[in-house]
Amino acid sequence: MIFNLVLGIDASNIRGGGGLTHLVELLAAASPNNFGFSKVIVWGGAQALSKIEPRAWLEKKIVSELDRSLYYRAFWQKFKLSKLAKESGCSLLFLPGGSFSGRFRPFVTMSQNLLPFEIKEIKRYAFTKNSLRLVLLRFIQSSTFQRAQGIIFLTEFARRRVLEQFSIPLEKTTIINHGINPIFYKSPRPQKEFKEFTNENPAKILYVSFIGEYKHQWNVVKAIGLLKQKNYPITITFVGSADEKEAFRKFSQSVREIDLENQFIKYYNNVTYQEVEQKYTEADIFLFASSCETFGQIVTEAMASSLPIACSKLSAMSELLGDSAVFFDPEDSKDISTAIEKLLLDHELRFRYACQVHEKAKNYSWIKCADQSFSFLHSIVARDHLGV
Repeated sequence: MIFNLVLGIDASNIRGGGGLTHLVELLAAASPNNFGFSKVIVWGGAQALSKIEPRAWLEKKIVSELDRSLYYRAFWQKFKLSKLAKESGCSLLFLPGGSFSGRFRPFVTMSQNLLPFEIKEIKRYAFTKNSLRLVLLRFIQSSTFQRAQGIIFLTEFARRRVLEQFSIPLEKTTIINHGINPIFYKSPRPQKEFKEFTNENPAKILYVSFIGEYKHQWNVVKAIGLLKQKNYPITITFVGSADEKEAFRKFSQSVREIDLENQFIKYYNNVTYQEVEQKYTEADIFLFASSCETFGQIVTEAMASSLPIACSKLSAMSELLGDSAVFFDPEDSKDISTAIEKLLLDHELRFRYACQVHEKAKNYSWIKCADQSFSFLHSIVARDHLGV
């Protein structure tokens, strides 16, 4: 093993969401010295770096440009980062944001956004700024992946989708799953029989995710409407920011059509990590209707919370859940309602799935993620030293 290595991390494109969660949790769980790294330097904006816990081996470098617009961040990465990494004695540069236009070598990047590589999903945005942004991101990230000395994918599904579209050697890739914060782990609890649910004490369904085109919240609302027509005692809570204007318009319109007085559909925009954890605890069934996910961090949190899950059959989720969930077509409201109904009516199935996903969730930890990540990063440095 090579020792006294210095790892540079570019957090210029990481400002929030899953990317920031990954970096924060990764560094909190990391033991770089075990893998030959004596120092880790992170360049980022003040807000992002404030979330990262201090460590003896960690050096946080706040860059004012990285708290400004995309133009400033892109300029800094292209023209300044490589020089800073070289001057800091970096043995390797890690770019978890997935894009890099600089000259420093060797570098490892990470695929955390599958949307630019799913043409069907891009088409949902029609000819808008979002679709143009995704096409541009597809070009930038595919170029980054092809030039990188190593690429981390979160699932086999994500790796396969990218590699089947671009000429990238399999041997320079690896799969490293995200971890799960321990606060989400809850032991499986007894499941109520269907007859125990009443209008006063309804079955509580939970959907956690930002409101977006490929999240299909409006189809879920329509599915709930179909179940309410059968007089099922249910409520649903949506938790997530209104990130996409058109998607939120469709969601809001469907809510007005199905539940004008907000009697059984609830929506929460800004919710803290601790509040989300409480929502998992209160729910009876978890639902996830996304058609494009690189991993499915929210799904693994629900798994750790021992919730029976009704889930989209598309993208990477089945890789996480196996045969321990009821799957549906997220674009078909009737199919969604049928999946919910299957769980709702069968308390034994709910309990069996809750136990199974809880066990599966134990495979995901941030310590495991960190160890695998730093092991892979060290292997890239070693390979570069050997000129492979």
